[in-house]
Amino acid sequence: MLELAILGLLKEQPLHGYELKKRLSETLGFLWGVSFGSLYPALRRLERSGAIEVADDAPEARLAASVPSTGSVAGEAAAARLRRMATPSRRTRKAYRITAQGEAVFAELLADDGPSPDDERSFTLKLAFARHLSQPTRIALLERRRAALTAQLAEARRTHGPVIDRYTRSLAEHRTQSTERDLAWVEELIAAERTAREEGASA
Repeated sequence: MLELAILGLLKEQPLHGYELKKRLSETLGFLWGVSFGSLYPALRRLERSGAIEVADDAPEARLAASVPSTGSVAGEAAAARLRRMATPSRRTRKAYRITAQGEAVFAELLADDGPSPDDERSFTLKLAFARHLSQPTRIALLERRRAALTAQLAEARRTHGPVIDRYTRSLAEHRTQSTERDLAWVEELIAAERTAREEGASA
């Protein structure tokens, strides 16, 4: 699933490894504590497959090239600072962008039904890029997640397991309540998608 996350972020703009790692954490939260040890091998695999390529016109490079000469001491000092910021370090010297082949791979991975919809990491990742899906596919993704949460909730209510003390009971109740909240949230997303579809059909 790391490849899907990388391609989804590069679909928006070229990025280097450090920025990719930062964006993964910002977009997907604690579920995606990606290390450089896993990120850079994934980038190399995608580059070898032709899904991504090194970008010569990354945002930092364009920024450095666009800094004009002002002729003033203060202006030149500011321009020099911007150029230093845009100069890649040894770790971040490569910025990557998605290729046409990578676009096709991204679409295939995003629309794929697997892994299981009860895999929270998979669902979170796909939902983060759901704007790239067609509306029927988005609704199908949400409905699969709803079915998985409904099954989890039914199982939790049927078999709570032995209650050793108030702490284990509280933990079981917390898990049930969390699943209920997630289910309500997904129901809201499905309702919003269906409302948008109906409004679009009547327009």
